[in-house]
Amino acid sequence: MNATDQTTLLPTVPAEAPAPSLATIEAHEITAWFGDRMVLDRVSLTMKPGAITALIGPSGCGKSTFLRILNRMHELVPSAQLAGEVRLDGEDIYDPSKRLIDARRAIGMVFQKPNPFPAMSIKENVLAGLRLTGTKASRSAKEELVETCLVKGGLWNEVKDRLDAPGGSLSGGQQQRLCIARSLAIKPRVLLMDEPCSALDPTSTRVIEETMVDLAKEVTIVIVTHNMQQAARVSSECAFFLASQGTPGVIVEHGDTAAMFQNPQDPRTSDYVNGRFG
Repeated sequence: MNATDQTTLLPTVPAEAPAPSLATIEAHEITAWFGDRMVLDRVSLTMKPGAITALIGPSGCGKSTFLRILNRMHELVPSAQLAGEVRLDGEDIYDPSKRLIDARRAIGMVFQKPNPFPAMSIKENVLAGLRLTGTKASRSAKEELVETCLVKGGLWNEVKDRLDAPGGSLSGGQQQRLCIARSLAIKPRVLLMDEPCSALDPTSTRVIEETMVDLAKEVTIVIVTHNMQQAARVSSECAFFLASQGTPGVIVEHGDTAAMFQNPQDPRTSDYVNGRFG
């Protein structure tokens, strides 16, 4: 992404205006490699609009790779290769006619470790995505955007009186919510979250989970988590990934979260969600 790609930010949508339709993101026959090593084998999954879909499974089964494929981060690795399609509302984001910057704008990402820009203020962190995507906005629009995104990120009440403080001065949980607010500033239709609570204490984890549930009303969320309780608490859909004995990752089972946890159809799913391995 670069700031020379100029896109004009539309005026802030009035509160009474209808929200944009929620997005469906579909992976179709995704196979991925790092060099000669296949890490995913023909993985297909539909992530429903307005739902939180949890990707679960042991370490090394391709969950995070799959997540990064959903917004074209996989291709940043020099040895990475990919086959298959990722469709956002039916349009393949890997189509040669599609720009990388458009995929990143539509499909945001929150990482495992909070990564605010430490030298930037809280306000500047929220607005950083506008600069990276070359998006223009008036001062008043930026101020409204900062407040809106921090409210959605569950952070506004804690920082509204110190927006010029460094982003790195916040606690770990606050930094992660700042990263969520930053990702929302460019109005993504899908939000990807790679173990966003793994480095946080239980109280911060609870706040992040509450934030996710609220955000699902307006953005489709896909989360990677090793925490089975978290998957059960926040997700409505679940996909169980597994790779064994050097084989690439596949989806063993997917569907309604409650059904998968209470009555899994595959014995491997039952063993995993009940803590018998992984």
